[in-house]
Order: sequence, then C-alpha cells, then structure tokens
Amino acid sequence: MEVKNLIRFLTAGESHGQALTAIIEGFPAGLPISVETLREDLDRRRQGYGRGGRMKIESDEVSILSGVRNGLTLGSPITLLIWNKDWERWQKVMSVTAVEDSERVAIAADERLQEIAPRVTKARPGHADLAGAIKYQQKDLRNILERASARETVARVAVGAVARRFLSEFGITVFSGVVRIGTEAATDIPADLDEYRENVKNSPLFTPDRSASQRMINAIDQAKAAGDSLGGIIELLIQGAPPGLGSHVHWERRLDARLACALMSIPAIKGVEVGLGFKAAELPGSQVHDGIYYDGKRGFYRETNNAGGIEGGISNGELIRLRLAMKPIPTLYRPLNTVDIETKKPEKAAVERSDVCAVPAAAVVAEAMACWVMAEAMLEKFGGDHLRETKANFDNYLKQNKILK
Repeated sequence: MEVKNLIRFLTAGESHGQALTAIIEGFPAGLPISVETLREDLDRRRQGYGRGGRMKIESDEVSILSGVRNGLTLGSPITLLIWNKDWERWQKVMSVTAVEDSERVAIAADERLQEIAPRVTKARPGHADLAGAIKYQQKDLRNILERASARETVARVAVGAVARRFLSEFGITVFSGVVRIGTEAATDIPADLDEYRENVKNSPLFTPDRSASQRMINAIDQAKAAGDSLGGIIELLIQGAPPGLGSHVHWERRLDARLACALMSIPAIKGVEVGLGFKAAELPGSQVHDGIYYDGKRGFYRETNNAGGIEGGISNGELIRLRLAMKPIPTLYRPLNTVDIETKKPEKAAVERSDVCAVPAAAVVAEAMACWVMAEAMLEKFGGDHLRETKANFDNYLKQNKILK
C-alpha cells in the first residue's frame, strides 16, 4: 500500500460545538513541544483590529492529549484539544444526541435559545451555506455554517505552531504582514526583515508600514458604520529555507503548488501569487527572471528575487515571498438579498456574529499553513524518525553540496 504523506493532520469540530480537535501524525521523536509553544500563535490569531465579539469570549486554551511525554514528541500521533467556551450557551442547540419532539418544541419556545440559534434558512451570499445545503441535503443551514466557519482555523493554527517549532530547529522562520485593507495599501515596507517584523508586532493591523495603520483603522471603522466588511492582502515570507525543497518531477510535488493549495484552503482566500505573481505577466522576460551569481562565501545567489524564492517548483535558497488576497467577510450587518431555502421567497441573508475585518487573523492562519507545508517538504527531503537523524541528514546535505559556503 502506497504511503502518500510523511506527515498529515486532521481537524474536527464545529464553531459552536464543544471543542476543536486536531490529530497530527508523522513528526519525528525528540522535538521539544509544550502548551506554551502553541499559545503565542493562538493568542495572535485572536488579535487584530476589526475582530468581532467572539474573540472576547474565547481564550483558545489548548491541551496536548497524546504524542508528547516530558516535553518531547514520541513519534506517535499528537492530539490537540481546544475547548469552545461559548459551548455553555449552545449545548441544547448543538446537542450530539437525538432531540425528541417534545424537547424540540421546548427549545423552539425558549426565547433565549431562539435568540442564540434559530433554524437558519436564509443563505448568506459568499458563504458555503447554499452550496453546502444542496450537497449534503440539509434543511437547516446551521449544519453547514458551523463547520464552514473560520473558527476551524483555530485548530490549524495550533497544528502550524507544532510545525513552526520543528522548522525553528533548522533556522527557518515564517512571518507575515498585512499590506492592504480595502483600498488602503502599505506603501513604505521596510527591506530590512527585522524592522519589518518589529513594525508588524507593534501594529494593530499587523502591517509592516507604520504610516498605514491609522488609515487602515479608519477604513475598517467606516465599513463597520456602514454595516459592511473589508478584505485585504497579506504578504507571507519564509526565511532560511534551503534550496532543494519540493520537486519539478510531478505536479503535486512542486513547492509553489503545495503552498498555494494550502493557502487557498483558508476561508475567504481568493488568490495566491508567488514573487512578482500577476505583475510578471506585464513585463518582458529580461525584467522578470533573476540572474544567477556565485562567490566562495555566499555560494549561489541572486541579486533580485522576482521568482519569490521558488524556481521550477523547487526552493532556490532565496527568501520565499507570497501574497494572498482575502475577500471581505460574507456576513454583513446590512445583509444582502437572498432566498429562503424553505419558502423559496426573497429575504435578507441571515446574520451570524462576525468580524468587520479578519485580515490580520487570516495572516496568522496563513503562517500556520505555510509552516505545515514547509515542515512536510523538509521531512520529505531529509526524513528521520528522531529529530537528531533529521538534523544530521540536513547538515550532511548542506556540506555535500557546499550550498551555504
């Protein structure tokens, strides 16, 4: 039987269910992991100007249930659990057990529960509501929206934090910056990566452009006042990746394709570009492709990085640079026109508690997914059942190829 993936993960859970769970398989033994390792990224996901009321409720505390002993991975599956605090209010509505007719009547008569979660039949444009209801033959859109909700990405961020810890053993860092909110763009982006990260850390919008934060905040405030929402553009940077990750030999092994697939899986992401991306289509080849140079200290290098660190589906040793386009959140407080799936009559779309702008949070999720893909590519290239073995293979590869010296 063919084994297709060295590492893999699954998430489970609904937005207002009891908890979110992730199972991670395939990481080598000996990797230092703790709850504190995961907490920083989970906390960052809850931040960012424009988030909704749910973030005031949830603390996203994570527990490690398996696969780690005395602070080190065992090589066996790792189980992560994040409780939903809002579950206390939703236990009847989201009950796992079958609900008797008498209890269903009682729930329907409970004004508090009606306010929390009436049966949803008014599909929201731009969401999975209608397409999912048709596919899974559901009469209550809640059965779709609970899993389609971006709440699921909490589990992905926890998984990505494990992958980030693995990458740190090899000097690989993944970080991001918000470079556009609506029409407000970051125009003064530092070339120095340390300054870039420091600016992002100190910005409520996670933008590397200090002068852009207030303009972006104003745009979000205007959208909120209008009952609207805003999307934006995220820049994702991967520093320290060695050349040779990914492959040109089959379509599904190409590193850029794998990154794009993972990033497009994030709710509301509608486009991914690598390096120059779409701009490359406007320019002649002489202004697009990066000349190759060599010296004894640096090894092979390029003076430009229009390729975004990936050529032929393989990392080339330069900074990997991607950008993601995120659409506005589809839940609007001034809802769009729709149709009630039960009565087939025109209605206004349902309104669920939502964000005005979640681009900064999506940036954290993008980092998590990029960390996962890079960890997968590293283990594909260097293998190892224990971290020591993986590191020895990595060091030997660099020495043999004299890549960095």
